[in-house]
Amino acid sequence: MNDYMVRGTAANAQLRVFAATTKETAERARLAHNTSPVMTAALGRLLTAGAMMGSMMKGEEDILTLQIRGEGPGKGLTVTADAKGNVKGYALVPQVILPANEKGKLDVGGALMGREYYRSAGENVPEEGAGIPDGGQRAEEDAPGASGKEPEAAEKSREAPAGENEPAAPVGGVLSVIKDLGMKEPYVGQTALQTGEIAEDLTYYFAVSEQTPSSVGLGVLMEKNNTVKQAGGFIIQLMPFAEDAVIEKLERNLQRIKPVTTMLEEGLTPEGILETVLEGMDIEWTDRLPVQFYCNCSKERVEKALVSIGKKELTDIIAEGKTIEVKCHFCDHSYEFTVEDMKELLKQAE
Repeated sequence: MNDYMVRGTAANAQLRVFAATTKETAERARLAHNTSPVMTAALGRLLTAGAMMGSMMKGEEDILTLQIRGEGPGKGLTVTADAKGNVKGYALVPQVILPANEKGKLDVGGALMGREYYRSAGENVPEEGAGIPDGGQRAEEDAPGASGKEPEAAEKSREAPAGENEPAAPVGGVLSVIKDLGMKEPYVGQTALQTGEIAEDLTYYFAVSEQTPSSVGLGVLMEKNNTVKQAGGFIIQLMPFAEDAVIEKLERNLQRIKPVTTMLEEGLTPEGILETVLEGMDIEWTDRLPVQFYCNCSKERVEKALVSIGKKELTDIIAEGKTIEVKCHFCDHSYEFTVEDMKELLKQAE
């Protein structure tokens, strides 16, 4: 089954809903970056979220960037998505090896936030699905319950042009959501990481930064040979006029659903996942979009980036007399530039 997402509304448009299956996207990222299992799980979760959140944007040229920076050995992740289901991303440290967490699962929170910070989250550590028989590991997180209220003791988040009054990073890590809407400056919302497990961090972000109570479920299941077996997720968002009865029903449903990858393993499609999460509520499907790991890098784009570094730096590179290799962070594709190529770029810079 090719990766795709579905979008719709439920309960007479009181809920906005999204779900996606992203196995091929997560596996493509793993192959591009040679990520270890725990970083494959982390990157796969954020790619899934990025694809769904990117589809929330209105303009065809709008770009969404999700960035995690943490105190853990993985350091962080960056994912970029457009409104058409195209998504790409990378891990700052692709190879991180950690013991399983206390539930016997891949320790995504420990990789991103660091063990001491993740462990101190206590009851915020999300429950995970049952382990895989015969030694496999599940990288999965259950969806937190949706709520009509913002989290108690929620840190105030920021929605301001990028680069203005950047706040100090909270201990543990920061989630940044950057929206390039074609304006003079992109807008950035930032919240502190809660568990580093990504779904709960995004649930917190939506409630605090966008004042949109939401439930986010994400999961990546690994094969024993470290390839991706399943990946996907969902986002449920409450509209401002959502009735208490709808909220309570949704919360009851969320408490009894299985983990995302368990549902995918049982053969549920994104439509089936939402029908399970929203049992007893009418769903109206809006559309279905393909999802893919897609990088729009090219030699021409790299040339423009090199020209932008300035004449002095280009001259220094030429003086070394060697062919240089430039790698794309997002897809790891390499571009070579000879000394003659660099001389041509120097002419453009002058």
